[in-house]
Amino acid sequence: MADETKLNPVESIKSESDFLRGSILDDLSSDSDHFAKPNTQLLKFHGTYQQDNRDQRNKKEGEGKSSKQISMMTRTRIPGGRLTSEQMIAHLDLCDTLGNATLKCTTRQALQLHGILKENLRATIKKINDVQLSTLAACGDVNRNVMCCPSPVNDPVHQEMRRLTDALKDHLAPRTQAYYELWIRDESTGEKQLVAGGEPEHEPIYGPTYLPRKFKIAVALPEDNCVDIYTNDLGFLAVIRDGQVIGYNVSVGGGLGTTPSAAKTFPALAKRMAFVTPEEACAVAEAVVKVQRDFGNRADRKTARLKYLIADKGLDWFRAKVEEYYGAALADCTDDEVHGFDDHLGWQDQGDGRLCYGWNVENGRLYDSDDRRWKAAIREICSQFSPGIHLTAHQSILLTNIDPEDRSNVEAVIRKHGLPLSEDISTVRRWSMACVALPTCGLAVTESERVLPQLMDRLEIELSKLGLEKEAFTVRMTGCPNGCARPYNADIGLVGKTKDKYTIFLGGQLLGTRLGSIYQDVVHFDDICKTLTPVFVAFKEHRQSGESFGDFCDRMGNDKLHELSGQYAEV
Repeated sequence: MADETKLNPVESIKSESDFLRGSILDDLSSDSDHFAKPNTQLLKFHGTYQQDNRDQRNKKEGEGKSSKQISMMTRTRIPGGRLTSEQMIAHLDLCDTLGNATLKCTTRQALQLHGILKENLRATIKKINDVQLSTLAACGDVNRNVMCCPSPVNDPVHQEMRRLTDALKDHLAPRTQAYYELWIRDESTGEKQLVAGGEPEHEPIYGPTYLPRKFKIAVALPEDNCVDIYTNDLGFLAVIRDGQVIGYNVSVGGGLGTTPSAAKTFPALAKRMAFVTPEEACAVAEAVVKVQRDFGNRADRKTARLKYLIADKGLDWFRAKVEEYYGAALADCTDDEVHGFDDHLGWQDQGDGRLCYGWNVENGRLYDSDDRRWKAAIREICSQFSPGIHLTAHQSILLTNIDPEDRSNVEAVIRKHGLPLSEDISTVRRWSMACVALPTCGLAVTESERVLPQLMDRLEIELSKLGLEKEAFTVRMTGCPNGCARPYNADIGLVGKTKDKYTIFLGGQLLGTRLGSIYQDVVHFDDICKTLTPVFVAFKEHRQSGESFGDFCDRMGNDKLHELSGQYAEV
């Protein structure tokens, strides 16, 4: 186990929190606009982060004193990204009445509200629970939102994957009653509306100090790795025989966050560990979590993720420990492996006589402006057609259970509100995504979500000139090296380095099974398109038949890419 004499400060906060209570209740009762620092760590477990609007710093009257507009971000846990029209409308209501008027579809199939004042936090979380959703464990050092292919197809394969997703969410949920005491209880009657069971002072899986760091799980299909399974701490890849899921190939140790100044940190893709049957999956997941709980690094949060434990101890050691905690030997993985990726955009037949429409939401931001009214369009669609809402891992929305006769009506609503159909989106824009970054993320060192559309405008022009406008490759941008938009395994990854400057990674792939490498380290935003265009020319001139852009960059390597791009720099 980790050396408890060298615990990082967050470990002490968790240990002394009385199962995530801390003094949050006192803070909620105070007139202050912010929470005490220890409580900001505990609040993450409850699904909320304390933030400030960095655009507004130092804008208050005064003598140059630093000022902050403090608010909260709340994240709703939505397993597999599945929610109802009513639940989506409730979130639109909250972002309009208590938030900053925008709603964010995340890269992990969740929803985020920003700009929630402390005085409105309890009402916000209560409303989310009122529509049978929760923010519990959407953040913090526990298992977070479980991802799963969002396809609404209702065949036995997808039914089993959805079953496992929900089972993992329930099995690995924290049992503390602190969440319900703080946010759900009707204070006038003292009644607790419990969503999950468990003893109030007992965490059978996590223990009183929970995990050393965050933990992420995804469930995927070999032909559709739309959830980027290998970027997760724990992955379940469905093994299908005769139209039935007979089990899952389990992968462990994925995670992309890194600190460039700390050589001990690195992005990593998960390693294939073992095969499990559907009946074994939850118990094996618990064993994986417990091994990480007991042996993960609690001294240094920079190296506390599961990937570092496996890098340190080795996969064989880790598998043996999992088998020990599980109580039985595990079978080896089958040969089934990722070989496809579907973004689920456009019109698709659900197989039950109804249709699903995959709607591209650029960078996941839902807002209303003079010329684009995302919220109004979604509200009208939900009110008029009552579709299911499935969020994708690429920040887009699937409108499910649409009657075929309503297809043109749905498209008309979208166009009426000044929005493009997915069919109107360029290929490069369709496969791009960005993290939130500035102004609300405290870790961001530069822009991401707010500037990627500008870069897409420029790339669209250059790719069209080269006749490459139909090429599918991923472009992912983050405002810092933590990699929330998964840039490190993209064909093109753009990672914030310092103000207005980025590191360019090339050579990942759309399938998500390979990491890219640094092509150029410090590139000003205005120079990104100019830097990439010669590489696109080299790709056009030297690609092999059917070769993707990421595969081309990986095959060539950085030295050859720089040599070729130098030849085409003036093209």
